[in-house]
Amino acid sequence: MGQGGLTLRAAGGADYDSLGQVMFDAIHAGTSVYSAAQRRAWLDALPTGARWAAKLAGQQVVLAEREGAVIGFMTLAAGHIDLAFVAAKAQGQGVFRALYAQVERQAQTQGETRLHAHASLMARPAFEAVGFHVIRAERVARAGEYLDRFEMEKTLT
Repeated sequence: MGQGGLTLRAAGGADYDSLGQVMFDAIHAGTSVYSAAQRRAWLDALPTGARWAAKLAGQQVVLAEREGAVIGFMTLAAGHIDLAFVAAKAQGQGVFRALYAQVERQAQTQGETRLHAHASLMARPAFEAVGFHVIRAERVARAGEYLDRFEMEKTLT
């Protein structure tokens, strides 16, 4: 599917390292209210290897490409959006919304009636913009740092 130079497709094993780079870039180079120490605690190295591949292989992964470069991705497993990242240079360009629309269509096709996610402070507005609401605020301890995030959900109609 293409729109404005954006192509969405299912990700495969050959894409996993690129997805790790997008995630790392989004966390470390994107605009954020998290401190550098919090970002390192969240993700201290590029996700690669067998563990990363197994995590992605267990989910449906939709990626976004522009001009042949992977610029974002979103994962879905049993109504849960586990990962949703857009490269820093592509943020604010509708990539999240396009990925989400595809994931929602897939979820509805599978009979899901609700989607849920644990959204970072940075992702919360994007999820709210597509109809999610906050169930509760959360604070997660990771590598000696605390990261605030939100459990969110959306009922599908």
